[in-house]
Amino acid sequence: MKKFLAVLFSMMLLASLIVLPATAEEAVTLETIKIGFVHVSDPSDMGYTYNHDLGTQHMKETLGLTDEQIVNKFNVPEDNACADAIQELIDDGCNIIFATSFGFETYMLAAAAEYPDLEFCHATGFQAAGSGLANMHNYFGKIFEARYLSGIVAGLKTLETGNNVLGYVAAMPFAEVISGYTSFYLGAKSVNPDVTMKVAYTNSWNDPTKEAQVAQALIDAGAGILGQHCDSTATATTAEANKVFHVGYNSSMIAVAPNASLTSAVWDWSKYLVYAVGQVVAGEPIATDWAGDLASGMCKISELNEAIVAAGTAEAVDAASAMILSGELKVFAGPITGTGINFDGSVATIDLPAGEFFDESGTASAPSWNFIIPGVEVIGE
Repeated sequence: MKKFLAVLFSMMLLASLIVLPATAEEAVTLETIKIGFVHVSDPSDMGYTYNHDLGTQHMKETLGLTDEQIVNKFNVPEDNACADAIQELIDDGCNIIFATSFGFETYMLAAAAEYPDLEFCHATGFQAAGSGLANMHNYFGKIFEARYLSGIVAGLKTLETGNNVLGYVAAMPFAEVISGYTSFYLGAKSVNPDVTMKVAYTNSWNDPTKEAQVAQALIDAGAGILGQHCDSTATATTAEANKVFHVGYNSSMIAVAPNASLTSAVWDWSKYLVYAVGQVVAGEPIATDWAGDLASGMCKISELNEAIVAAGTAEAVDAASAMILSGELKVFAGPITGTGINFDGSVATIDLPAGEFFDESGTASAPSWNFIIPGVEVIGE
């Protein structure tokens, strides 16, 4: 009997030393969840990643998370280094991973397929719906609504200056960028029918040197106001140095260009981050595609530079914003025509009559407007 009790005691002691894996319930509480991010640059860009990181900090405060629950991978190239960064986040115990640059999607898809119990959320992508993976998600927002409003700010300034030529420093010839500068132009044209716009690409999301060079080329080509879809403040500072005006992206750039920057189209990425993390904690599925808008607060414009915006700008922006929110104003509304290129290289055209509109990000989160419209000229690749 003593021998039996001794063996039994030994087995109980051994069992007490075995660490069982955490249950799903333990893995998704706000106290234990771990969240990973993969970024193409870092917050010092004062643009895209800076704005994403602001969203992360707001999410942390909103949900009461600790610094230890958030792991950032900054300055990750859009190549196999992304796969390594994702794997490091998985090995570090992250339950949900956000990747914020277009070129990360392939690596996120591969990881989602390999780790079905983890959640993978990719900003700006388009392949989640077709992947068949329940744990792969795309998110973006209807930033074209904010771009349109910022275009109104620029358009009113062209009326004041008498220079009807806009310039636009664009990152990549992708729908995300083309949608952005088209909506910016449409906003400007809504208040100044004579405005035209020249576009030049940097072929990089974040290259301050190239952005400054392209901005200078657009100014030399006659542009009096520059818009941008690129990550740094180089467009703003180049506008300032040349005594022309500027509309930014991702963050207010008035501090670095107080005599040039009128406003910016900006994001509040925390709207999605709080949603997605909340779904994990609640044990509920995350939407395959998610697109926040002006109404949700996901997209908006930053403060107006009251010292230099044209008279009546605030009132015009407020009126247009109210019309977007009510559904009366659709940004990509007919009559509108354009020509673009499909993914397979074939020519695409659009010809929307009055009364119809292109429902950008209405079903898929990723932008899909890929058409160059009359009045917009691409002068550099």
